Amino acid sequence: MKPNMGTADKIIRLVVVAIIAILYFTGQITGVAAIILGIVAVAFLVTSLIGWCPSYVPFGISTKKADKTVR
Repeated sequence: MKPNMGTADKIIRLVVVAIIAILYFTGQITGVAAIILGIVAVAFLVTSLIGWCPSYVPFGISTKKADKTVR
């Protein structure tokens, strides 16, 4: 698994996770919506922590900047 998520992508996903958590714990979302958004939040959290998003792979997407190594 080669990392394919940049810093901005990770931060945006973590902000979305925080918003979903706040909405859930304040009772603004319940029922099926809470379950679906909870699954999305867990997926966003895991992908942000590992830096790899499986849905980017089939499309060849990478938001990570290329390494600038000097040789």
